[in-house]
Order: sequence, then C-alpha cells, then structure tokens
Amino acid sequence: MTTAAEPKSIVEKERKMGIALEIRNLQAWYGESYILQDMNITVNQGEVVTLLGRNGSGRTTTLRAIMGLTGARKGSIRIGGVESINLPTYKIAHLGVGYCPEERAIFSSLTTEENLLLPPSVSKTDKGMSVKEIYDMFPNLAERKASQGTRLSGGEQQMLAVARILRTGAKLLLLDEISEGLAPVIVQALSRMIVTLKAKGYTIVMVEQNFRFAAPLADRFYVVEHGQVVETFAASELDSKMPVLSELLGV
Repeated sequence: MTTAAEPKSIVEKERKMGIALEIRNLQAWYGESYILQDMNITVNQGEVVTLLGRNGSGRTTTLRAIMGLTGARKGSIRIGGVESINLPTYKIAHLGVGYCPEERAIFSSLTTEENLLLPPSVSKTDKGMSVKEIYDMFPNLAERKASQGTRLSGGEQQMLAVARILRTGAKLLLLDEISEGLAPVIVQALSRMIVTLKAKGYTIVMVEQNFRFAAPLADRFYVVEHGQVVETFAASELDSKMPVLSELLGV
C-alpha cells in the first residue's frame, strides 16, 4: 500500500533493506504542548529496540505518535517502507502494527478467551497466533480462560493485553511498560515471551523503565530526553555506556 506520491521503488528498496520502522524529524503535540521535537529512530526487521528515558521524556508519546494517537504530527513515519504520517489509526494498524498501551485496556466484562477471540486480523498474509498457541505461551491464561477480565491479576491482565495483539497478525509490536508493577515471576514470563517472539521474526519496540528487564532483551537502545534522541547504542556497547546512562537515567 503506497500513496500516490510515493514511488513503489522506494517502498521495495526499504523492504529489501529490512527496515521495519523509520522515524525522521518527528514532531508531535498534545493540544499546545510540544512533546516530540525532531525524533529520529530506525528499527530493523526482527530487532528488539528499547526506548530509555525518564518519565515525561517523550517515550510513550513516540509510540502513540506512531499509531496516530497524538494531536498534530509532523515529519515522517515509514512502516515497512510505507509513509504513515497522514494515515488514520486503523490504517496504520493494517500495516501490521500492534500497540500494547501501559493501561492494558482489556475488555474487563469479557472472559479471557472472549478477549482473545475479539481482535480482527490486520494482515492479509498472517492471521496471527491461534488461541492454542497463545495458551501454550501463557499457561496462566489457559487456566483462566473462562474468567472475566476483572478477576484476573495485574500480571494476567498484562499477558492478555499482549496476547490480544499477537492474535491480529501484527509483526511490529509497540510495547509500553509491560513489566511495570508486576511480580518477578510474571516479568520472567514476559521476558521469555519476547525472546520467543524475536526468534519468530517479530520486530519489537519497547518503552521500559525497568532497566534490568530491558537490558538483556534489546539489540539496540535509544535514550530519549525532552522529546529527542540524545544517545543511541547497541547491546554490545552497554557496559561502556553505563557511565552515560547513570548520568542520563540515574540507573
């Protein structure tokens, strides 16, 4: 899917290069509040990339801007080579993007299994994980498949929120603080999930405050401050970057 002004050769080139997401000079507002100020991020297909930063730095707004959930946006957001800056949210989702917000937003009046059966497919070629595959990945959800959302623990709700987007066929996953406030055993299960998804070829962009959770999972890191990227490095550089991270994040 390309726009009229967008040559197919550009899209094909980016797909061949394996670029899943490319953000250039992205600016975003909530009302009159100027949040993102020339954000630049590139995510290759099959990568796990983590956005680090203090609260209020613009990390969550970056995910919301990708999905078209902020106010005004300017700049460029290319998903699989397709320019999406002017697309409505539902069309962005149909480019194969799944967004798991920090507030989880499951349907609390529905059962676990009803939540899993509800999401439509966003891909013509990939119908997403089956319910059985979801239950194999998250045995807790299999045990609670008949339970209403209100009766699930916080960790089970988080598993369900992630599982729903896996049902859609989305291959680019935007995960916002999925480990926040959860018991260590649940955090470990989510960590195993990300390792499994990466092995299956998913591309994942995470916003994480829990550095211990994110550090062993990510291929690359972007540090965000005042709506801009101020540092970027690969996982192999993590040890050498710790003094800089301590200054920027207080980790």
